[in-house]
Amino acid sequence: MKRRDLVKYGLLTGVSVAGCTNNSGPVSNLQAVEPISKPDTVDSSKPAETKPVELPDRSQAIHYPQALKRGDTICCVSPATAIFERSLVDMAKESLEEGGLKVKLGEHILDQNGYLAGTDQNRAKDINEAFADPEVKAIFALRGGWGSNRTLPYLDFELVKNNPKIFMGFSDITTLLNAFYHKAGLVTFHGPVGFTHWNPYRFDYINRLIFQGQSVKYVNEDRSGPLIVTGDNQIRTINSGVAEGRLVGGNMSVWLSLSGTDYLPDVDGKILFFEDVNESVYRIDRYLSTLKLNGTLDRVAGLIFGYFRKPRGQKDREVMVGSFTLANIVEQYVKPLGIPCYMGAQIGHIRHNQTWPVGGLVRMDANEGTLQLLEPAVTV
Repeated sequence: MKRRDLVKYGLLTGVSVAGCTNNSGPVSNLQAVEPISKPDTVDSSKPAETKPVELPDRSQAIHYPQALKRGDTICCVSPATAIFERSLVDMAKESLEEGGLKVKLGEHILDQNGYLAGTDQNRAKDINEAFADPEVKAIFALRGGWGSNRTLPYLDFELVKNNPKIFMGFSDITTLLNAFYHKAGLVTFHGPVGFTHWNPYRFDYINRLIFQGQSVKYVNEDRSGPLIVTGDNQIRTINSGVAEGRLVGGNMSVWLSLSGTDYLPDVDGKILFFEDVNESVYRIDRYLSTLKLNGTLDRVAGLIFGYFRKPRGQKDREVMVGSFTLANIVEQYVKPLGIPCYMGAQIGHIRHNQTWPVGGLVRMDANEGTLQLLEPAVTV
C-alpha cells in the first residue's frame, strides 16, 4: 500500500520507516499463545465474575494531555539507542508532516555516545525542552533500544506535571511512560515509535485514542479469514473475572530494571500489563519469580500479557518433553492468585499492535480478553 493511500485512514497515516529495532517477524514465532496442554475451559455463557477492587482515589492528581489535531506541532526525541542514519529521521519527519502535523526534532537526536543517542544529560535535555516548549503538543520517541533509564536523574518531573503533553513510545520507553505517570501524574501512551512500520490498524487506535478522545475498547483483530476459528490473535484466559483500576506496565524486562527505584508506580489495585521480545521462557520465569518475591503479583488487581517474541533463531525447545511454554509458566505464578488474567493481547513488538494509555482508568474482562477505557485518556 502506498503512502498516499494510507492518508485516508486518518491523521499521521502513511508513515513507513525502514530499519525498525526488533522488527516483528511472522506470527508463528509468537510464544504468548502457544500451549502444549489444553487450557482450562471457560463457560462464556456465564457472566464473568467481577473481582472487587478499590479504585484509586479519583481526586488523585492525574494529568490528562490535550488531544492532538491537524496542524499541531510534535517533537521527536531519541531517549535511548543512537540513530546512525539521518535518512531514517528524514523519512519519519516527512511522513508525520504528510499526515497533517508539524514536526520539530530534538537538538541532540543525532548525537552519538557509544551506543547511546548522546550523553544522558543531553537526551534528557531534549525531553525537558519539548515539555517546556508551548508550541509542542506531543512528544514521540523515535526509537527504543536501551538508555532511557539513564536519563531519569536529569528529567524535570515538575515541569512535566505543569505542562502535560502526549508522550508516546514503547519497549525501552517503558521507563519514561511509567516514570512520568508515577512522578508527574501524566497519562502516557504505550504505542509506536517513529522508526516503526505504520499501518491503518495501528492508526485506527491512535486516532480514536489521542485525536478523538474516545473511551476505546480494545478487542483483538479477527484474522480468521476463510477459517472458522483463527489461529492468530487468540486469547487465553488464565483466571476468569473482571477487574478495574489504572493501567501500568509495558516491556517486562525494562519494568524489572527499575525494581527498587522511585520511578515505578505503586501497583496496588492496578491493572498490570507486560510484553517483551527476544526473551527465553526461562527468563520470563525469572522475571515472574521476582515479581512474586517482591510482592507485586499479590498487590495488583489484574494481569494482562501481550506478545512475547522468542530470541531470533531459537529452536522450539519449549515444545519438547520436559519443558515449559510461556503459558505454563504464567499459570504456575498467576493461577494461585485468583486475580483476572489473560494472555494474547495485541500489544508488543508486532505489526498490528494497539496503543494503551499508561495511567488510564480501565476495566479488563479476562473471559473476553478485552480492555475498556472507563474515561478518555486525553482532554478534547
